[in-house]
Order: sequence, then C-alpha cells, then structure tokens
Amino acid sequence: MSQQQTWSQRFESSLHPAIAIFNASIGFDIELIEYDLTGSIAHARMLGRTGIISPQEAEQLTAGLEQIRQEYNSGQFTPGVEAEDVHFAVERRLTEIVGDVGKKLHTARSRNDQVGTDIRLYLRAQIQQICTHIRQFQQVLLQLAEQNVETLIPGYTHLQRAQPLSLAHHLLAYFQMLQRDWDRLKDVYKRVNISPLGSGALAGTTFPIDRHYTAELLEFDGVYANSLDGVSDRDFAIEFACAASIIMVHLSRLSEEVILWSSEEFSFVKLKDSCATGSSIMPQKKNPDVPELVRGKTGRVCGHLQGLLMLMKGLPLAYNKDLQEDKEALFDTVKTVKACLEAMAILFQEGLEFRTTRLAEAVAEDFSNATDVADYLAARGVPFREAYNLVGKVVKTSLAAGKLLKDLTIQEWQELHPAFAEDIYEAIAPRQVVAARNSYGGTGFAQVEKAIAIARTQLEAN
Repeated sequence: MSQQQTWSQRFESSLHPAIAIFNASIGFDIELIEYDLTGSIAHARMLGRTGIISPQEAEQLTAGLEQIRQEYNSGQFTPGVEAEDVHFAVERRLTEIVGDVGKKLHTARSRNDQVGTDIRLYLRAQIQQICTHIRQFQQVLLQLAEQNVETLIPGYTHLQRAQPLSLAHHLLAYFQMLQRDWDRLKDVYKRVNISPLGSGALAGTTFPIDRHYTAELLEFDGVYANSLDGVSDRDFAIEFACAASIIMVHLSRLSEEVILWSSEEFSFVKLKDSCATGSSIMPQKKNPDVPELVRGKTGRVCGHLQGLLMLMKGLPLAYNKDLQEDKEALFDTVKTVKACLEAMAILFQEGLEFRTTRLAEAVAEDFSNATDVADYLAARGVPFREAYNLVGKVVKTSLAAGKLLKDLTIQEWQELHPAFAEDIYEAIAPRQVVAARNSYGGTGFAQVEKAIAIARTQLEAN
C-alpha cells in the first residue's frame, strides 16, 4: 500500500511504504514540537501584523497552535509515521482544528527555515540547562575544596609521583575546566541565537514579511543576513557539539582519576553504596560504575561531533535532506551531557569519601619532596642545575639503602653539601612542601584560599 503525502500535484503517485518510513523523521523530531509551535505562533503573528493574512486569521492560527500544545502535553496528540515530520504533523492537525485557514500558516515560510528555527530554539534552551548543570557540579566541587584545603594528596605527572598537593587545589583544577566549559557554551549561545526564519527555502520570499519582528518575538538577538546561509548553516550545531565534547573530556579525565583512586592500589577514596554496584560472581567487589559510564559515554559524544563534521563537509548550498541527520546527534549529545553532569555531581556530593589517613600516608612515603631539596640549596646560592644533580645522587643512594629523604641524618645531608642544616627536615615535610608553593595559582594553602574566594565570586556572578 502506498503512503499519501502532502505534496503538490506535481507527483502522480505516493511514496513506497518502505521509503516513507525511511524518509520519516517524526520518530525523533517530535522532540522539537514545543519549539515548532512557538516558532509557528510567531510566524502567524507576523503574517497578521504585516497584512499577509487578516488579524482574525492570525488569531485563529495562534489559538489552534496553542490547542495543539495542550493536546500534545496531555497525550492526546501523538502523530505517527504518516505525518513524516513534526512540521507536517502540526500543520495537518491545525487544519483539522481551524479549517482551511490552517493552510495559510505556511505562507512565506519553508520547512527549511522552519526547522532551522526550531533547532535553534531547542538548542539555546538546552545550553541554558547544561550551564545550570555545570554550575551545580562546580558548587559541589567548591564545597569539597573548602573542606579540604589542608588535606594532602599525591600529585602526578606521567602517572608517576611528582609533588604533593592540596586536595582542594586538585579539585579546583576541575572547577576551572568547568568554568571554561560554561564560558564556551555562553559564547556558542551567541551564534545559536540568530534567526533564520524568513529565509524561505533558500532565496527569501516575495511576501512583505518582517523578519526582525519574528526575531523579536522569539527573543533572537538578530537575523541571518543571507538566506542561503540561514537555511544551510549548521556551524552553531558543530560548535555546540565541540563544546559538549570538551565537557565530556573533562568529565572523563576526572572519572579516570576516581577509578584509579578507588582501586585497592591507590585506596584514596571509598565508594559509597549509593553510587557503586557489585559483581555478579565476586561478592567482595564494589565497582565504580558512574565514572566508568561517563568515561564510556565520552566517546559517544565525541563521535556525534565527528558525525556532524562529516555530515556538512560535502554539502553544496543550500538545504539538503542530509541535514535531517543533525537532530539525533544533537538530541543524544544534549541528553548525555546533562545526565553525566548530574551523575558526577551526585557522585562527588554523596557517593564517595576521601580517605584522609591514607592520603597523608601516601604523601609521606615517596620522593616527591626531592624538588624541594634542590630548591633549598638554590635558595642558599647553589646553582639550581648543580643542586638538581646532587639531589638525583642522594635519591639514588637512598633508594639503594631503602631510605626516604626524611630518614637521612644531618651528617649525611652535610656530606652531600655543607649548605644543609637542621631546617632541611622542616623544608621537606609534606605539609611545608605544599605550603611553600605560594606563587599565584600554586598549591600553597594561602593561594588555594584565594582561589576558593575567586571561584565563589565566579559562581555568584552567574
């Protein structure tokens, strides 16, 4: 059986049923219905204001569209594949409600500028929601930082012990990553919030429309200056997908650290039952499912970015059916990013506990204070490179003797260099090692307190 479509009399027969299903997007673009209705109401009001249709007809269209909104929200309006897409579904139902005047809604508008408008309305709303999720996670990280200024944790480079850090400093690094994510999304928002409505299919329209009026009604910051660009541009979607991918990369890096920290080998954090699962065969296990899922979903979001780039790379102007493929990528990206931000906020707020005793032991059982020995000598006039080589030598001999630097006697220190005195022990104590790094942006406790105050100001300036 063939599928009837809303096409002109140019067509002599209907679509093959399998092609109708293949062609349809209603299964996923119904996500846009609220935005499609909002955009259509603005368009109807503009048509009435400019005299393209009568004010009474504009009111009829607006009332009918609001009725469809109510029907959809109450579950009464559930269009199927026969509608092909959300735009035809709305127009068809509108005509059923208001009669032939419903057929006037599409005057001076194409599905090309219509869908472009819908996507932008959708995405700007989602950007605001994602920014809210970012702020909520930043708040959690900041609260943890405030509680752990003087909690020490090993710092790593190349996944090798490097120098001890304030745990707050470590957490604030992710706060700052999220701040850049927030800033980046706000910048993307500027290019999302431009109206393509009125661009028509590709060349504008012969009707005396007022594009700036519809843009004002829809709270866009401006309109596309070129109709070809207006209907075919998806730069804003690619930019959003890129920003979303960077968010996920940040979450994935933090997830990897939590996974390591919760292992028996590290034992820096304890996973609480509310955010962990067990094994189906090994009763002793507690698995870090939340960070593992976030780490896994990162590839999914980054894949959508690549998909959008490949979608656009070969498209000539203007609109092409390929662009139907942008929606599922955007919808899934939005859903995934929001879910991951929420899950990570819950994990850090109530799903894990830092083992402070173990952390204190960890920073005292290695050679991560070696740089401070070199700095000690450099502060006493020894050229740093010479001091560096001397410390490398003492680390080598200490390792051979099974000692840490704190275990060396003052005689052993002075045999290495006469500049060493009793205060070397204080200088290489983990807490002093951290406190001494008081350069701007460093891990010194005083600097961390300043960083927390700055972070608090950033959140309050939301």
